[in-house]
Amino acid sequence: MGTTSEPANDLTPTPGTAAEWCVALTEEPADPDLHRRFHAWLDASPAHAADWAEISHTVAVMARLPTANTAPRRWRAAPVVAALAACLVLAMAAPSLVRHLTADQATGTGEVRTLRLADGSTVHLGPQSAINVEDDSGGRRVRLLRGEAFFEVTHDAAHPFAVRTRDAVATDIGTAFEVRMDDTGTSVAVREGRVRVAGDAGPPVDLGAGQAARVTAGTIRQDQVSPDEVAAWTQGQIVAKNQPVAAVVDALRPYFRGVILVRGGDLARQPLTGVYNTANPVAALRAVAQAQGASVRQITPWVLVLSAG
Repeated sequence: MGTTSEPANDLTPTPGTAAEWCVALTEEPADPDLHRRFHAWLDASPAHAADWAEISHTVAVMARLPTANTAPRRWRAAPVVAALAACLVLAMAAPSLVRHLTADQATGTGEVRTLRLADGSTVHLGPQSAINVEDDSGGRRVRLLRGEAFFEVTHDAAHPFAVRTRDAVATDIGTAFEVRMDDTGTSVAVREGRVRVAGDAGPPVDLGAGQAARVTAGTIRQDQVSPDEVAAWTQGQIVAKNQPVAAVVDALRPYFRGVILVRGGDLARQPLTGVYNTANPVAALRAVAQAQGASVRQITPWVLVLSAG
């Protein structure tokens, strides 16, 4: 076994928001290394200090609120922890809420919705996802605002079907394909037919069935996938083949009504192979933990922490 130079209390993603630091410090209030890293983060930017002041005030207000008599007994003993967890959920959900309010179609946690467009094409919209549909030219242009979608396109050579994200444009050449957007880029995978993918810079690439592309910062990286595993989430599955734990957790997050944190950069980078049921994200996360010899801790019903064993 190799050694790690990373602190045992690292969170991946590394605590980078005031809300994430709230939960980390609540979990390990006596950890000197965690406090050292927190103060380094706090001193790194005036914006960090302002964010911390704001969420500290919010937590203080929430902690003073009376606990509802109907709350489950096991959580009533820790109102401050519950407040911190609620703050984290709200802080991480706020940006997506704005996108949902401006979307033509949007889904909630764990929701998969099937839409029929005016041209006869079908869109399977993944959980916590949002799109806008442009109706001109027969509704042949879709903008993915958040999350993922699987498109089964009615081909029309005179009116190409295009899906645009923040990073890329995927244009149908007669196909069924998936588009997924996250914080760092856009992924496109083809189940059948062909798709042309273009980024902000460089030439476009054409993908066939069983091919995928990742667009980040204007660059396009191609890969191979199994066609029958493209958009496996439409069948209630997450299929991982030698993927980092962090990527599998990212895929589970839209199915959990709260926040999932991964503790330890080494754990987050470990390769993982398996099939996970999206209908029970907590059980799926525990299966991930078991495969890695790790553990899952639940902090109130809304926060799960995956930690090395």
